[in-house]
Amino acid sequence: MTGIAASSGFEARIGYWARSQKRYDTAFRLGTALFALLVLVLLGGVIVALVDGAAPALAKFKLGFLVTEEWNPVTDEFGALAPIYGTLVTSAIAMLIAVPISFGIALFITELCPPWLKRPIGTAIELLAGIPSIIYGIWGLFVLAPLLQETAQPLLIESLGSLPGVGFLFAGPPLGIGVFTAGLILAIMVLPFIASVMRDVFEAVPALLKESAYGLGATTWEVVWSVVLPYTRSGMMGGIMLGLGRALGETMAVTFVIGNAHRIHASLFAPGTTISAALANEFAEATTDIYLSSLVALGLILFLITFSVLVLAKLMLQRLQRGLGT
Repeated sequence: MTGIAASSGFEARIGYWARSQKRYDTAFRLGTALFALLVLVLLGGVIVALVDGAAPALAKFKLGFLVTEEWNPVTDEFGALAPIYGTLVTSAIAMLIAVPISFGIALFITELCPPWLKRPIGTAIELLAGIPSIIYGIWGLFVLAPLLQETAQPLLIESLGSLPGVGFLFAGPPLGIGVFTAGLILAIMVLPFIASVMRDVFEAVPALLKESAYGLGATTWEVVWSVVLPYTRSGMMGGIMLGLGRALGETMAVTFVIGNAHRIHASLFAPGTTISAALANEFAEATTDIYLSSLVALGLILFLITFSVLVLAKLMLQRLQRGLGT
C-alpha cells in the first residue's frame, strides 16, 4: 500500500509539473506573439501618421506632386520630383561604387589575406562603420569636395564630357559639391556595412566545400564563383539591402555636400537634393499647413521607396533560389 501511495504521489507531481510547463509554454508563446504584433502595430502607426499628415498635400496636388519639379514655399506650390530623383541617383551611385569594393574587401579578407593582416583590416572596417554621419558630412564638405573640384571632376569633364550618350552626365563646371559628391560620400558610408556582412557570410562557408573544390584543381576565382557565391547569395543580398537602406535614408552627410537645390540637372556634378536632405533643411521652416503636409508627403514617399526596394529584393532572391533549384 505504501508503494502504491508513493507511486500515486509521484504521478501527481509529474502531472502538476507537466501542467505548469504547459502554462509556461503558452504564456511564452503568447508573449512572443505579442512582441511580434507590437512591431506590426508600430509600423501601422507610422504608416497612418504619414498618410494622415500627407493627405492635404496629396489632395491638393494629386499625382502632379510626383511629377512636378517646382518647390516654391512662397506660392505654396510643391512637387517631389527633384528630391525623388536625387534620392534614387545618389543611392545608385553609392551602390555602384560600394558593392564591388565591398565584395573585393570581403573576398580578400576571407580568401587571400595573410592571417596577421585580417584583424587590422577588420577593425578598420568596423571603426569606419562607427563614424557619425555628420563627421562624414564635414569631411566631405571641407576635404573631399575641394579635392574633387580641383582634380577628379575636371579630369572627368575633360575625358568623358564629350562622349556620346553619357557625356551629359559629366558636363558643366566642377563645383565640388553636387549629386556625384553625395553619392561618393554615401558609398564610403555604406561600404563598411556591406563589407562586414559579406565577410561574415563568406566565413560561414564550410571549409570542407572549399577544400574539396581546391582538391579538384579549382582556382581561387573558380572556388569563389562556384562554391562561395551560391552558398552565400542570401547573406550577400542582405548586406546589399542593408547598405541600400542606409543610402536611401541618410540625411546629414548628404545635406552637407549635395548643394540642396530643388532642381533636376542632367549633370551629376550639379547641385541637387534628396528627400531626407529636404526634410532636414526645411521641416523647421514649414510655416503653412500645406508646406508641412508636403514635407510629410516626402517622408511617405521615402517610406514607400524603401519598402518597394525590400519587396523587390525579396522577390529577386526567391527567383534566384528557384532558378538554382534550392
